[in-house]
Amino acid sequence: MRASLIVLALVAAPAAAEETVFPATLAGHAVIPALTLIAPPADAPRDLWISGKFTGPARNDAPMSAMGDTGGLHGRRETGLRLPFIGQPFQGMSGFAMAPAEDGSIYALTDNGFGSKANSPDAMLFFSRVKPDFEAGTVEIVETVFLRDPDGVVPFRIAYEGTEQRYLTGADFDLESIQRVGDEIWIGEEFGPYLIRATLEGVVTGLFPTMLEGAELRSPDHPSVRVPAAAGADWRVPRSGGFEGMALQPRGGVIGAARDALGAEPAGSILWAMLEKPILAENGEAEGQFLRVMAFDAEAGAWTGQSFNFALGEGAVAIGDFNFIDDRRALVIERDNGEGDPSLKCAGDAAPDCFPHPAVHKRVVLIDTGDIDADGFVRRIGHIDLMDIADPNGVNRLETVAARDLGGRFTFPFFTIEDVMRVDETHIMVANDNNLPFSSGRQLDAAAANEFILLSVPELLEAR
Repeated sequence: MRASLIVLALVAAPAAAEETVFPATLAGHAVIPALTLIAPPADAPRDLWISGKFTGPARNDAPMSAMGDTGGLHGRRETGLRLPFIGQPFQGMSGFAMAPAEDGSIYALTDNGFGSKANSPDAMLFFSRVKPDFEAGTVEIVETVFLRDPDGVVPFRIAYEGTEQRYLTGADFDLESIQRVGDEIWIGEEFGPYLIRATLEGVVTGLFPTMLEGAELRSPDHPSVRVPAAAGADWRVPRSGGFEGMALQPRGGVIGAARDALGAEPAGSILWAMLEKPILAENGEAEGQFLRVMAFDAEAGAWTGQSFNFALGEGAVAIGDFNFIDDRRALVIERDNGEGDPSLKCAGDAAPDCFPHPAVHKRVVLIDTGDIDADGFVRRIGHIDLMDIADPNGVNRLETVAARDLGGRFTFPFFTIEDVMRVDETHIMVANDNNLPFSSGRQLDAAAANEFILLSVPELLEAR
């Protein structure tokens, strides 16, 4: 290990201080139903018309025959939806791009499919343009763009190697963050981890490995890693610990309040890619309770060598998304692994009527990237609590099961919350990754929907 890495591994995250908690009020709530399916492109292999065939112990070609459940961590509660699906599920939203499309729609990313490289070879990779209508409570899916590699840019074998269009699947990449830079889409993923460059039509034009202090960072799912492999040596990024957040830094000034002004704002080309989990030191243990954030110059197609550290709050294990609100301040979602209301925490063993690991730590944190201390840690300004949102006007559209009175309050009790962006001077928008059909949260026995919430947070956005 390089000497500089040894020193950094010994640097602990700053001691936790009392952090300002800002209020949040629910201003809008829009929903895409859990079972929302997308037709594959006409020229896609027929195999892709049935997705989720490999999510069980053996291949299953019978549509809607195997019940989904929440998995061992969350008590294996049935979610009411069955696999495989006819078509591709519009689910697992894992990132918002800061810059909207010309029509004002938002670029939203769908992740790798069903949660792992092994179970997602028939899950297509795509991003969409969406338009939430908070008055109607609905979300229009304006366009779905499927990623493909017809020119053979990807340097390793993909699942549909021998096809003409070479559509990409969850066996190839795990997509987690997205930004639009000019007429290109940039995506941060977790298997490499890599940065992917593509056209607005979804054609891959570049693939960039992650470089840190002269060495490539790899996860155990990197195509070059072979068993046996040593944690901390052959791979340093934990599984599902890649680029969960990737923010585009605006050039020279605060972003305009109006959404259409975002498109006219001079965009920068510096992408700050944030790993989801702490990387490993040479001994195979996490180097600390903090995350690496590294700068990439999209125009030059190269890592700049600049980086900083984000200290996780007590109780947080990962982040969900990362987006700037001006040229130095940014929003970061940090979370625990829980789902469901804390009032229904299981007293003993997991059971159908309780949550073994309920949601507790679900926050949107405001940071100042212009304020980095001597040890490389970015300053945390404060946060809002997504488990304690005011709803005095009854904006909430969905019931939440709980053993307490939630009147006038709104919670976002999901396992993975992976989308945040500023909307204007007083509002932000947050959305969840519903891990279809494996996560619940609102109900004990129903798959989570894709929810978009508009939050009034003027104090948060004014804080410095």
